[in-house]
Amino acid sequence: MTENTLPVRKPARPFFSSGPCAKPPGYSLENLATDSLGRSHRAKIGKSRLGYCIDLMREVLQLPDTHRIGIVPGSDTGAFEMAMWTMLGERPVTTLAWESFGEGWVTDALKQLKLEPTVLRADYGHLPDLGAVDWSNDVIFTWNGTTSGVRVPNGDWIPNDRQGLSFADATSGVFAYDIPWDKIDVATFSWQKVLGGEGAHGVLILGPRAVERLESYTPSWPLPKVFRLTKGGKLIEGIFKGETINTPSMLAVEDCIAALEWGKSLGGLEGLKARAQANADALNAIVESRDWLGHLCADKANRSITSVCLTVEGADADFIKKFAGLLEAEGAAYDIAGYRDAPAGLRIWCGATVDTADIEALGPWLDWAYASLKA
Repeated sequence: MTENTLPVRKPARPFFSSGPCAKPPGYSLENLATDSLGRSHRAKIGKSRLGYCIDLMREVLQLPDTHRIGIVPGSDTGAFEMAMWTMLGERPVTTLAWESFGEGWVTDALKQLKLEPTVLRADYGHLPDLGAVDWSNDVIFTWNGTTSGVRVPNGDWIPNDRQGLSFADATSGVFAYDIPWDKIDVATFSWQKVLGGEGAHGVLILGPRAVERLESYTPSWPLPKVFRLTKGGKLIEGIFKGETINTPSMLAVEDCIAALEWGKSLGGLEGLKARAQANADALNAIVESRDWLGHLCADKANRSITSVCLTVEGADADFIKKFAGLLEAEGAAYDIAGYRDAPAGLRIWCGATVDTADIEALGPWLDWAYASLKA
């Protein structure tokens, strides 16, 4: 293939954005249940569909009964800030940051809540020293750094006898990894990541130690209505049974249900994990066969299999913008430029809703774009 020759085969679904992510294969609006649309979310049908969505998430995630699941406003950001605002301040805080969203939680803790946290940082592509974490503190971290392609390898670094709470922003990690729920007190995600659902809603998962904190501690700062999880010193249990704090989009809920039913049809979590791993392996094969491509995260044990971040030899931000623009114009790949705050490079989503054949078809198109710009 010369530098001006277009590859023959395009990805059938060139959706490689890291959020919102590709819809599940075979997705169609026509397949969504619609009986709940136009009805109150507090009517019997609305509450039953919200409850069913929660039950499906529990089943597919293999979440133990000890943990509660709530659908909340504001996507993953809303869910995580809800947790921070309602539970932090009872003890010292440690925040871990190795990419943009982790830095956002540092800013919240330091500048908004005025907590003077201990901050453990690492450059893009690396993890901070997990062994240096003081677990007498509450600890905030991202399970999978969406903007850096770096994840924590497992939960072994989180002690069973921790005094503080573990807060995991797991938005691009759930449904792709085994999460040790006994090590997680608070987890959040948005279903527009690994499930390929629509945006705007977040999911808040609380373990028993988090519930105990909520019922025993009142923060010193005001809480907006949409953040309030307790009343009279007791958890508002209805939030975790489908009685949402504010009005949800039932269309988005039905969209999420369809994605969860698809995931369940694959065999649940194991099927979703297998698809994501196959996609990551296919992309890694592309990277290893090209000397101009590399992984931003060099340590494979810490490398994301969902938001895979790549380096491009000699590339700056302008080069990457043109590179991504060429592929978008050809309908070969959408939204693969790296995150704006990250080092210049590519970011290719390999979550379960992407087909491995489309990752494989992407390789020649990356070659074509690179050669075209170098020429």
